[in-house]
Amino acid sequence: MVGDVMPARPKLYKEPSAKSNKHIIQNALAHCCLAGKVNEGQKNKILEEMEKSEANNFLVLFRDSGCQFRSLYTYCPETEEINKLAGIGPKSITRKMIEGLYKYNSDKKQFSQIPAKTMSASVDAVTIHNHLWQTKKPATPKKVVPVQS
Repeated sequence: MVGDVMPARPKLYKEPSAKSNKHIIQNALAHCCLAGKVNEGQKNKILEEMEKSEANNFLVLFRDSGCQFRSLYTYCPETEEINKLAGIGPKSITRKMIEGLYKYNSDKKQFSQIPAKTMSASVDAVTIHNHLWQTKKPATPKKVVPVQS
């Protein structure tokens, strides 16, 4: 019948979030971010953490636009929460911290920056503003060397 409205689903049913990018991220880690024998240990540890996680969406954090892998995060599109799963970087990432958004191209086995400004489930990696990487080092007093005349 035209114009009929579907009956509401029971409250127990949870609408699945956007399709998972788990396999895309696993491929990206294996063939791009952590490819090769030298990265095998780190790659296996992170893939293991992904398997343990119940998240559908994952995000890679790069150091900068050079796409150097730093860590892996879970992303919940409904709440926009981005929380660290493994690696080096902030415990969580907010929208204001994000500088660039990236998409993984599995054919080219590389990430490319996307012009979008808003976070979505179609994003595979992010960079954060450079100043967020600065580590606070304790100031060491400079040695004063007397000038000899």
